[in-house]
Amino acid sequence: MRPSGELTEQGLALALHGIEVRFGGLVALEDVSLQVPAGRIVGVIGPNGAGKTTLFNVVCGFVKPTSGSMTLNGAPLRPHPHQLNKLGISRTLQGVGLFNGMTVLENVVAGATHTAAAGFWSALFGLPRSDRDERRLKAEAMTLLDEMGAAKYAAAYPAMLPYALRKRVALARALAGKPRLLLLDEPAGGLSHEDIDGLAELVAALPNRTGAGCSVLLVEHHMDFVMKVCHDIVVLDFGRVIATGSPAEVQRNPAVAEAYLGAEVGGEVSGASA
Repeated sequence: MRPSGELTEQGLALALHGIEVRFGGLVALEDVSLQVPAGRIVGVIGPNGAGKTTLFNVVCGFVKPTSGSMTLNGAPLRPHPHQLNKLGISRTLQGVGLFNGMTVLENVVAGATHTAAAGFWSALFGLPRSDRDERRLKAEAMTLLDEMGAAKYAAAYPAMLPYALRKRVALARALAGKPRLLLLDEPAGGLSHEDIDGLAELVAALPNRTGAGCSVLLVEHHMDFVMKVCHDIVVLDFGRVIATGSPAEVQRNPAVAEAYLGAEVGGEVSGASA
């Protein structure tokens, strides 16, 4: 990863500066700084208890840092979970988090709530004043589903789909909000190697999507996925950053191998969890 100060704040989608989180006497994160450059994919990895989930929750506003600061596109960031979409941030969950009582298409439309001038429920149920919004949101949702290879399941309900397809639908829903920053929480979790390869292709292309590219911060424990999609990697251990760099640099870093109990960081540690 680029040395601190090499990029201006305007060149960063997200920047964390000296983040610390304490729960009573427990230090969950200590002096954590990282950068997500615009148009880049940054992965956060580390062994069990490293602080990855806490870090993600700080960025999403679920956990307030004890000290430190964050910026988004050069402006101070003090997130609240219910305001993320308005800030241009979307997040996927460790599972899929889809609404089982809605169709696949309706789930994706729900991800674009804040872009509907007439309001989401008006658009979803086709009230007269929202016809234009309804058509636009559904057309955009169908385009996303097609991009994810799930368009033919638009009328199905999530429970009817294989898990890998539900993951793709969840990604489409996150993209429906047209985020500038996408947070992916264990995107490869629960997938087969074949499904991971397919998802990796989709994620790797996100910064270059026509007219809607975004920066990506992801937490993941499948090292093969991380090495395929990430431009930069941040490694946490016991709440501290112990390494940053490109996938190749992280693989060669002895501190990373030691954190993973001597395992090679090329695939053998893919069973470590968040």
